[in-house]
Amino acid sequence: MQGTNGPGRRGAWGVVAVVLLVGVHLVRGGADELRADGPPQPPAVAAPDAVGPAASAAPDPLPASPPVRVRVPSVRIDAPLAEVGLDAEGWIEAPPPNRRELAGWFTRAVTPGERGTAVVVGHVDTPEGRGVFYDLGALAKGRLVEIARADGRTAVFTVYGIEVVPKDGFPAERVYASTGLPELRLITCGGAYEPEGGYAGNVVVSARLTEVRSARPT
Repeated sequence: MQGTNGPGRRGAWGVVAVVLLVGVHLVRGGADELRADGPPQPPAVAAPDAVGPAASAAPDPLPASPPVRVRVPSVRIDAPLAEVGLDAEGWIEAPPPNRRELAGWFTRAVTPGERGTAVVVGHVDTPEGRGVFYDLGALAKGRLVEIARADGRTAVFTVYGIEVVPKDGFPAERVYASTGLPELRLITCGGAYEPEGGYAGNVVVSARLTEVRSARPT
């Protein structure tokens, strides 16, 4: 989505565009054989709590360091991360559609573990089959998301909400509002699927930093 603030600034337009980029490529043709039942969808009771995990459980924010891998053991996600930013026209790039095992970190947001909200996106499916975040909707509250960083640390986030939100009127301010703590959002497509319009919504996972693991000595 073209931004009104220009391609060089972080603005509300940027986070709105993030929720669209995952679906843009999927409406051009996807793995229809996967959609008899569709990817897992979170139940309404999994929606985010009002405040999430206690602030006292959050470690001190980390300095900036690019993420290199995302792991969600409970739903068998273990994927390398590529940087996704803006193209020459100010649109946010998506992970390559021919690399369905790859997830993307949005470079206009903070790095995972910093104070603020980091954003990681991935395809739910592609023309070749299941995408890296196909099972994201099956995630449960209290489960862990691990982000390995280039500095050797692993930022561990505890999930406190999983929801499907509509792409039309996406509640970007609520989803991405800063809590003053290190937060993470994982996003893929979700909701009802129509061949002509693609997925109607996005699965959004909300998680908060609760542990930092240092690199093991070699």
